[in-house]
Amino acid sequence: MGYSATSSSAVSTHSPSVIVAVVEGRGLARGEIGMASIDLKSPQIILSQFADNTTYAKVITKLSILSPLEIIMSNTACVVGNSTKLFTLITENFKNVNFTTIQRKYFNETKGLEYIEQLCITEFSTVLMEVQSKYYCLAAVAALLKYVEFIQNSVYAPKSLKICFQGSEQTAMIDSSSAQNLELLINNQDCRNNHTLFGVLNYTKTPGGSRRLRSNILEPLVDIETINMRLDCVQELLQDEELFFGLQSVISRFLDTEQLLSVLVQIPKQDTVNVAESKITNLIYLKHTLELVDPLKIALRNCSTPLLRAYCGSLEDKRFGIILEKIKTIINDDARYMKGCLNMRTQKCYAVRSNINEFLDIARRTYTEIVDDIAGMISQLAEKYSLPLRTSFSSARGFFIQMTTDCTALPNNQLPSEFIKISKVKSSYTFTSADLIKMNERCQESLREIYHMTYMIVCKLLSEIYEHIHCLYKLSDTVSMLDMLQSFAHACTLSDYVRPEFTDTLAIKQGWHPILEKISVEKPIANNTYITEGSNFLIITGPNMSGKSTYLKQIALCQIMAQIGSYVPAEYSSFRIAEQIFTRISTDDDIETNSSTFMKEMKEAFTLFATHFLELCHIEVLYPNVENMHFEVQHVKNTSRNKEAILYTYKICKGLTEEKNYGLKAAEVSSLPPSIVLDAKEITTQITRQILQNQRSTPEMERQRAVYHLATRLVQTARNSKLDPDSLRMYLSNLKKKYETDFSRAEQVSGKTEE
Repeated sequence: MGYSATSSSAVSTHSPSVIVAVVEGRGLARGEIGMASIDLKSPQIILSQFADNTTYAKVITKLSILSPLEIIMSNTACVVGNSTKLFTLITENFKNVNFTTIQRKYFNETKGLEYIEQLCITEFSTVLMEVQSKYYCLAAVAALLKYVEFIQNSVYAPKSLKICFQGSEQTAMIDSSSAQNLELLINNQDCRNNHTLFGVLNYTKTPGGSRRLRSNILEPLVDIETINMRLDCVQELLQDEELFFGLQSVISRFLDTEQLLSVLVQIPKQDTVNVAESKITNLIYLKHTLELVDPLKIALRNCSTPLLRAYCGSLEDKRFGIILEKIKTIINDDARYMKGCLNMRTQKCYAVRSNINEFLDIARRTYTEIVDDIAGMISQLAEKYSLPLRTSFSSARGFFIQMTTDCTALPNNQLPSEFIKISKVKSSYTFTSADLIKMNERCQESLREIYHMTYMIVCKLLSEIYEHIHCLYKLSDTVSMLDMLQSFAHACTLSDYVRPEFTDTLAIKQGWHPILEKISVEKPIANNTYITEGSNFLIITGPNMSGKSTYLKQIALCQIMAQIGSYVPAEYSSFRIAEQIFTRISTDDDIETNSSTFMKEMKEAFTLFATHFLELCHIEVLYPNVENMHFEVQHVKNTSRNKEAILYTYKICKGLTEEKNYGLKAAEVSSLPPSIVLDAKEITTQITRQILQNQRSTPEMERQRAVYHLATRLVQTARNSKLDPDSLRMYLSNLKKKYETDFSRAEQVSGKTEE
């Protein structure tokens, strides 16, 4: 292991636990990227391979979504003075992530394929067909697994990992700068608060549900059928209170199923006390988890939507019962997960049933006697010194003595000399004694014996249930999805969200900003949005602080909410599926990145363009798909100061803003010399006159605009109309009248031009 540095994208709301291996092709294959990642909290490997351009935007975006703890690259990528562009970009963008380089020979595609054949569970073995010719992701997975086995000092059991190849075509792409601008996961003012889209929607009860919500926000779905299945579930949860509260109650009792599974499938290279204790703990967690399967089935028994019924059906897997029965033959019925380290220690000691191992029973009796002796000794000390002593426990210190009293109650304001390692916080004292330290050592020795014997029994049990354990992948998927869906429903109960529809039009009636609603005392001002293929470029103007940026972000957030299967903050909403969501801020100076994608975005994407450069608004004359909107402000006379003040309405209206030359108005009230302001006004007048002369509309343009708008409305009606025949006839009649009016206006313009 050679070069090591530190870098992170601040995109994660969780403590990072993902390790990623990245490799790039060489020579003619430069730009072909292979990636493999594993979450140390979840036994799942995700593979991907794709071609990227010289900006490496896809790599940076994918790494931002993963929010890695550590990135592994080949040592040939970072030769001092000759690092590859990919390595340089990654280290610049991920400044708080650990970087490790390993020898290129470990990036071996043949070894990668062997690893997949050996470790992939049967249910996901089709991945072999997908990746057989994907040499770079195979090379990445070989290096990744070699490294993980090295750092964890353990190997994964055969046929124990879920391995998936993830193409980017199943989800929408949101690049990392857009995720940051939209505050999807991190608030830009204060990274510690939860005023983000994740914060608005996160009412999950389990770590798995929280992780699923995070990944969905960063990679929304693009398949309408899947989205609608989720929306059906949210709708049913909102309509059926018994289902909602019953599901929420059971889900909240689940632990981190993915992390539990991750530990169970690892085979340690050495048996230590910590390894033994961990395995015993996780077997108790497994029992606790499996005992929740039946309550979860009961909570879902009356559900009617296809997705909920499918998840309920997945819980009928007989393997859950088989594993639980085998566990119960060895483990006590009342052994369960409990909060508190002493409670959990007791559960581990007495997890295995009596009469299975005679020596274990003797060791447990010895342990009980020592614990009783400790309690008895502390009682005697309390009696001896007439002090309110009580027995306490922590995993770091073992048993110790605690006392809450005023120091004036102590003789000479001091504790007896027998007590050592004294610490005091306000009126609370903690301390121990030499005898208690010795008894703690005896207790630890007894525990080590108990854990060792219990561990041997647990390992034998795990080997018997191991063939059935893969059903837990299904369970963890079910629990995390149900958790996310109940979280969406919970968010709806706190605000008046509406179920979105999916058409070829973006139409939002009285929509508002979901994060702003969370922050504001009063509900934010709602606005309408209407974008079609015929009018797909909106230019939005208005003074500073009138609401332009908030409006743009609000639409993007609503789009993301709709595509992950959530209701949205509006009275009505219809969306066109977006495969990519971009935000571009004019302060960006990365010309290469922006110019290479800008034209493509303008042609294919619905575009909302906020600007102070009012001359841009005149392109509406040239392009019929461009429409001008503005945020209205009102001027109010301040009688006391004899000045005008601006009242922001935060309402969007059609047309161009009447507020012009904000810079000149700001200059007038500044300390600039009046002569400079007058010169600036004169220059502005001349420029405006020239622009208006050059960009005046012609009759032909007006006629083309009328025809274009009629055609786009007719196509839209043919695709999406749900009107009955009479209403449709009336709508088409009104459309005809509007076309005739627009066309006659063009003829009037023609007449004036001839005159």
